[in-house]
Amino acid sequence: MDLLLKGLVTGFILSIMIGPVFFVLLETSIRKGAKAALWMDFGVLISDLVYILIAYVFFKEVSDLKTGDDGTVFRIMGGGLFIIYGVYNFFKKVKEHKYNADSIPTSRTRDHVFLALKGFLLNIANPLVIFYWFSVMTIGSEDSGGTNSWGMLIFLSIILITFFGIDVLKIFGAKKLRPLVTHKLLVGLNRLIGIVFVIFGIFFIVQGIMMKIQ
Repeated sequence: MDLLLKGLVTGFILSIMIGPVFFVLLETSIRKGAKAALWMDFGVLISDLVYILIAYVFFKEVSDLKTGDDGTVFRIMGGGLFIIYGVYNFFKKVKEHKYNADSIPTSRTRDHVFLALKGFLLNIANPLVIFYWFSVMTIGSEDSGGTNSWGMLIFLSIILITFFGIDVLKIFGAKKLRPLVTHKLLVGLNRLIGIVFVIFGIFFIVQGIMMKIQ
């Protein structure tokens, strides 16, 4: 029961953390509908699973990565990618379109795959993700009998289910805002997303440089 409660609380805390992907999911839900945003969130979930697997298999190596030279390169590369995406998003043109509750654009399987890939890449480029999953596993190992236990698997599963479930609620909540959306608002949202990504990118690069200096 303690493990269940800790997993639910951890999943809830992670889900309400406002990071770069949070804004992209909301924008996708508003512009392209809840189904498109769910596909993107599916890509984010897959990237989380990849990072969890890396942190699980290479627990000691990930611990060393937090302070070593490889961690510096990891942060600088991720920061650079975030800045590039942020600048692109800031200047991206938004097509004129009347948004309402029923104006969900038609989409194809190829579009869904692209959105899932976009979510995967955006999340995988964030160097903080592997470190917070590593931290979560460190915390969970105290109550689950270590990292190589069924308890840890259950703990991580509860977190992911909670995390994804709350994301779904946020996506459908954003969909309800469609009637209030204007072209000007979407332009502003694009610029906000761009600024958020650039800020995160600069933060990662500065963090990497500071690690190198120390």
